[in-house]
Amino acid sequence: MGYKKMKQNLGFADFALASSMKHNRSLKNMEKLNQSIDWDRINTILLSHYTVGTSSEGADAYPPLLLYKCLLLQKWFHIDSDPELENQINDRLSFKKFLGLSFSKPSPDHSTFSRFRARLSKKAMDQINSEILRQFESQGLTINEGIAVDARLVKSASHPISNDEIKELREKRNTAEGKLDKNGKPLKFCRDLDSDWVVQNDKPHYGLKEHASVDINHGFILATTMTPAAVNDTNYLPYCTAYSRHTKQPIEKVYADKGYAGKPNRDFLALNNIADGIMRKDSTTAKLTEYEKKRNKKISRVRYIVEQYFGLSHLHDGAKRARFTDITKNKFDGWYRQAAFNIARGLKILRMATV
Repeated sequence: MGYKKMKQNLGFADFALASSMKHNRSLKNMEKLNQSIDWDRINTILLSHYTVGTSSEGADAYPPLLLYKCLLLQKWFHIDSDPELENQINDRLSFKKFLGLSFSKPSPDHSTFSRFRARLSKKAMDQINSEILRQFESQGLTINEGIAVDARLVKSASHPISNDEIKELREKRNTAEGKLDKNGKPLKFCRDLDSDWVVQNDKPHYGLKEHASVDINHGFILATTMTPAAVNDTNYLPYCTAYSRHTKQPIEKVYADKGYAGKPNRDFLALNNIADGIMRKDSTTAKLTEYEKKRNKKISRVRYIVEQYFGLSHLHDGAKRARFTDITKNKFDGWYRQAAFNIARGLKILRMATV
């Protein structure tokens, strides 16, 4: 067993379409995408973590870089499902060109995308996202001068149920019987039991919460993760800050709204020599001073950048609703969105291409 050979001799379809491809704008745009990132370095990371295809037995597997680029296409072009991704790759010349897939060769099966998504580790995704940002840094785009941290609610992929029902189903899921379907086979599809209830602005919400940090200069996503909705935002400022450092340059300042105010977060920033850009709020013993009110206004004009990411990802990626019923799968979906978003953002800033 090894990897399928993608670089093959040109077929009849390739020759027949060669002349028309010279004037295809989509193809030119995808070529710029391919040229903008050093994919060999991404491939090295993938091969160090992806074990499928390394065995001497069995059928050849698809190269992990090809599958990874397929999932980037899914994010860039807002493709809702893996079967539709397979269909679009078979239908679009520009996709096959980007993937290095001969026009006469079919797309990987949609189930291959699902298995690939489940096989990569968090460590692999962290390293890939760091590599992408370091490549843009090498082109002059600094990312560590300041970061904005915030959180947003994400609707569950399942219909809401009561806390008592959630507790009952979680207990059942932890039994041997609860892991099997009615035919006694391992469950393939199940409802979301990671979500929970929270009340925000007097409105109940059932689902998850995405915690994210964004570079204030260029709007790159530096860190993102998912938790149950009831988790307090303030607890994730250290996480978002720690996972925002992708280069040798230290983070200079962290910006956040009043929800992150408090001594633990201030102490964390001070301990790590990071400037405090957290907005202040009234306490039970003291009201905000005029200086603190002016300071809050200045911070609010900077930290809007993370709200911009939330808005764009909701508009183009349906990010206000979880795609999967499993929180781990939703975390990985967020990390793929992070990579796709950052590549598109970097290319837009450098005016190399648009996706």
